[in-house]
Amino acid sequence: MTAGARPTLDPPLRAAGRGEWKTVADITAEAFASDPMMSWVFGSPRAIQSALRVLCRSIYSPKGWCHLHEAGGATMWMPAGVKGELGVISQIQLAIGAVRFASKGAMGRALKLGEVMEAHHPQAPHHYLFTIGTRSDARGKGVGGALLKPVLAQADASDTPVYLENSNPVNTGFYRSHGFEPMGVFHADETAPPMEPMWREPQ
Repeated sequence: MTAGARPTLDPPLRAAGRGEWKTVADITAEAFASDPMMSWVFGSPRAIQSALRVLCRSIYSPKGWCHLHEAGGATMWMPAGVKGELGVISQIQLAIGAVRFASKGAMGRALKLGEVMEAHHPQAPHHYLFTIGTRSDARGKGVGGALLKPVLAQADASDTPVYLENSNPVNTGFYRSHGFEPMGVFHADETAPPMEPMWREPQ
């Protein structure tokens, strides 16, 4: 199996269609509404939702793997070897959303965070988990683990590592239980909460 082969999904999981970017983004936004890093950058749940809609529609839906769980869960992945970048129009849309919904200085914080994340991003080929989240009424029901399982299985079969940035310390144990190991922490600046990069070797 090659690193870029699509994971095999079985119900209650399915691949999100290209037109379902808003569903993926909105589930994710609900999950990240009180996330320390997202709150620091954007300052409001509505601004988080706006940003995730742009990112999902522009990058992760057309270029990555977006998965949905029927109980109310979603993931956004970038497969190994695929590069995702925002075009000019999408950058403008992101800025408009920040002006409309985010707190003052949000775009500056977002750009700084992006620079620091890029600087810490591993160069070795890997699958990248951008986001995973569930609706509030789906939490504690195994949805998160179910969302991870097919991509981790594909990663193991193709001998591909997996990388993520954990933006909420309460989730460290969850990721470690699925084979991820912390790589330290970094901060976008002196006011920012910690971001914990984590790496998973094939198993």
